[in-house]
Amino acid sequence: MGGTTESLWQRATKVLPGGVNSPVRSFRGVGGQPFFVREGHGPYVIAEDGTRYLDYVMGYGPLILGHAHPRVVEAIREQVGRGISFGIPTRLEVELAEELAGAISVVDMVRLVNSGTEATMSALRVARAVTGRPRVLKFSGCYHGHHDSLLVKAGSGAATMGVPDSAGVPEPIAALTLTVPYNDSDAVRQAFRNYGKEIAAVIVEPVAGNMGTVPPVPGFLETIEEVTKAYGALWISDEVMAGFRVNYGSVAEVRGLHPDIITLAKVIGAGMPVGAYAGKREYLSLVAPSGPVYQAGTFSGNALAMAAGLAQLNVVKAPDFYAPLVERTRLLAQGLVERAKRHGIAASYHQAGAMFALFFRAQAPLNFDEVMETDAALYRQYFHGMLSAGIFMPPSPYESVFVSAAHSDEDIERTLVAADRVFARLPG
Repeated sequence: MGGTTESLWQRATKVLPGGVNSPVRSFRGVGGQPFFVREGHGPYVIAEDGTRYLDYVMGYGPLILGHAHPRVVEAIREQVGRGISFGIPTRLEVELAEELAGAISVVDMVRLVNSGTEATMSALRVARAVTGRPRVLKFSGCYHGHHDSLLVKAGSGAATMGVPDSAGVPEPIAALTLTVPYNDSDAVRQAFRNYGKEIAAVIVEPVAGNMGTVPPVPGFLETIEEVTKAYGALWISDEVMAGFRVNYGSVAEVRGLHPDIITLAKVIGAGMPVGAYAGKREYLSLVAPSGPVYQAGTFSGNALAMAAGLAQLNVVKAPDFYAPLVERTRLLAQGLVERAKRHGIAASYHQAGAMFALFFRAQAPLNFDEVMETDAALYRQYFHGMLSAGIFMPPSPYESVFVSAAHSDEDIERTLVAADRVFARLPG
C-alpha cells in the first residue's frame, strides 16, 4: 500500500514516534517533511512519488559503493537462499573477523555485534573491567551511540561533569562521563590530572563525523595515546563512521597510532545492521564466554550482514579504490565552497577520505563550539534548494556528506551547477 508523501507522513506519525525510527530522518534540523524512499540504485534514491534524488547521505555512511551494488546484492541473495540467522556459528563470521583483523594490525580479536551503539557500549564495559575504574572521558560533539553512559551534554572548560542529554538517563550514570572540547590536548591533560585514577577510558572519533566532518589537529590523538598509557586507561578509537571510509582499515592506525580498542560499523556491513569492537587479545579475551565481561546478541554476526560486509570489503580493498573516490570528494567539497564564495556567502569545509562537511562560516571549525557558530538558517535554505533540484544533502548542518564510488564526475558537476543556482538565491 503506497501513498503520497503527505499521506505516508500522516500515517507514520500515528504509529512511529515523530513519524520516524531515527530522529535525523524527521527533517527537524531543516524543517519540512521527509520524503519516503521506495528504492535506491547507484548514487540515486527514488521516492515513493517517483522523484529521483542524487543521494549524498548514503545511509549515513555505509554505502561506499552506492545503493544496490551488484556484488553486495548477489551476496545477500545467495545467502537468503541458505538462511538468515541460525543462533550457531557460521563460516562467514570467522571470515569477516579475519578480514578486519588482517586490515588492522592492532587488532587480535573481534566481537561482532549489531550496531555502532552496541560496539561502543560494549567497549566501555571492557575498559571498565580491565581498569576497575568508573569514569569515561569523551569530547564535545562526538556521538558514540545512544547508550546511557555517553548521552551527555557537551561541556566547556577543562572538564565538565556529564549531565543527562536525554530523559530517562539517570544523573549518577551521566555523571561518570567527563566531557572536554575536541582537539584540546591541554583539556585532556587537565582532566587526567584531576581524575586520572578514576578514568577507565578515553573514547574519541579520530575524525569527528557527527558535528560535520572535523579532523584532529596535529598532536591531539597523540596526546590521547600518551596520556592514557601514562595513567593506565584505555584508548577507544570510535571508527564506526570513519573506519574503512577514510581509508581501508583504521584511521588512527594509518596515522601511526595504536588504540587499545577500535569500534567499527557502517562500511563493514554494506548497509546491513552490523557493528564490531576489536583490539588486543588481552582485552577481548575478557569477553564472555572466554571471560567475565558479559555481552551477547541473538542476531550478532547474522549471515546476511556478514555476507554483505564481506562482499563490500572485497571490492573496496582493491589498491586503486580509494584514491579516485577521495579526489572526487575533494572536487565536490572544494567546488561547493568556491561557488558559495562567488555569491558572497561565507563557507568552508573539512574533508576526510570520502566524507566531508560544508560549513557556512569563513573558517572551518576545529571543535563543537565553532561548529555551532555555522549559519544553520542558511543551511536550511541551502538544503531545501538542493532538494528541489533533485539533490539530497544531509538534513542537518551537523551531519557529514558521504560520496560513494557510484557518484560519477557528471554527478559531481550536476551538483555544483545546482549549488551555484541555489547560492545565487541565498542571502550573502
